[in-house]
Formats: sequence, structure tokens, C-alpha cells
Amino acid sequence: MKKKNENFEGHLRISDMADQSKPREKAELYGIHVLSDAELLAVILRSGSQKENVVALSERLLNLDPLHPGLTGLNYLSIRDLTRLPGIGQVKAVQLKAVAELSRRISKEKARELIRFNEPESVAEFFREDMRYLTKERVTAAFFDSAGGFLRETLVTEGTVNRSLVSPREIFIDALGCGAVYFILLHNHPSGLPEPSRDDIQITKRLSELGEMMGIPLRDHIIIGDNEYLSFFERGYLNEI
Repeated sequence: MKKKNENFEGHLRISDMADQSKPREKAELYGIHVLSDAELLAVILRSGSQKENVVALSERLLNLDPLHPGLTGLNYLSIRDLTRLPGIGQVKAVQLKAVAELSRRISKEKARELIRFNEPESVAEFFREDMRYLTKERVTAAFFDSAGGFLRETLVTEGTVNRSLVSPREIFIDALGCGAVYFILLHNHPSGLPEPSRDDIQITKRLSELGEMMGIPLRDHIIIGDNEYLSFFERGYLNEI
């Protein structure tokens, strides 16, 4: 016979906790802002494991990635990583990744409202949320109109970046398709260090030359690292090229 404080699956639930410890009731009384990170996750997860309640499970979840503790860690953990934690099944893992993705998109939308696309720092800030948690390199082309308005972005390649994988043809087809007047190339360095490699420089040189010929110049190449970026324009590398 199951204990009274367990559900039919043997998982301890929020409803089994003392009233003063229930995060949902706490939020209703005092506001959602008073909840800790673990309590917010507990509201989403709803139930813990056979051995611990949902708040305790949430606290362990926040420390699952030793290199990125806290809510940020959700961006670095895969669904497979999450399901290794007792009490986190496939459904809960997908829910957690959905929360992380929503958070990333909200941050990006907020950044877009304030962004000035003629400033490399602002452009880097806008795309940082897309790239800072990636474990592989991703190259993106961002296209702009004559007033500096952002038109669209295109994924150029993902994985190991070298000259053979970056297709100028696809970039300029997309640029012509959206009526772009100029474009900016962006990619991340998972190492966290944004200094350009030899391939980065060669790719930039090639696209810069083709952009001038096509009448759709490359205005910048921004490499995003861990909380820092490097702009070819700001460093004067484009002039050297």
C-alpha cells in the first residue's frame, strides 16, 4: 500500500507539501516574484521523485551542470542530460527546454526593441542569446535595408567552420530575395574566445570581395564569445582586407 504523501506513480507532489511550502499557493498570496528559482521550476515540474519533493528536485536540477549552475544551466543541458536525473522523464525534460527557449526568445525580443543596428555592440547583443549556449560553431548572415533596418537572418552553416562550408551563393540569393542593401556575418566560438582564426579571416575576405562586386557589401563580421565579442569593423580588419 502506498504512503499517503505519494501519488499513484510514487512521486512526491506539490499537493503533498505543507501549505506554507507550496510554491503555487505562495505565489498566489505574495506574487510570483517572491518565488526562488527552485520554486519557479517546481511549479512547472509539479512532482518530484519517490525520494524527494519537487522543490528539492528543482534545487538539484539547478546544480546539474557544474560549469553553469543556476537557471543558465538549462541552456547547456540536453534533453538526454535532464532525463538522467531521477524524477525527470522525457515530458518534463521537454517542458524544461521549452521554458529555456521561451526565456531566450523573450530576451531577444526585448533586445530588438532597443537595438541600434548601426552599432556592432548592439548587433552582438541581439544575436548573443542565439549563440552563447551553442557547443558547435554556427554562422549566420543578417540582412539590412538602406535605413539600417533589420530584414531577416539566414543560417549559413553549422558545425566546423571553414571556407568550403560557407556558400556565398546561398548568402547572396537570400540577400537579393529580401532586397538587402548590406549584410553582416556573425558566428560564435564555443571556446568563449572571439579572436578570429585564419579561416575566419579568409571567409571574411572572400565575402567582402564578392559583396563589393554584387553591390551588397559586407559591413561587419562579428564573432561572439562568452560575454564578449569581436567586430572586424571596430578592429579595422575590414579596411586591412
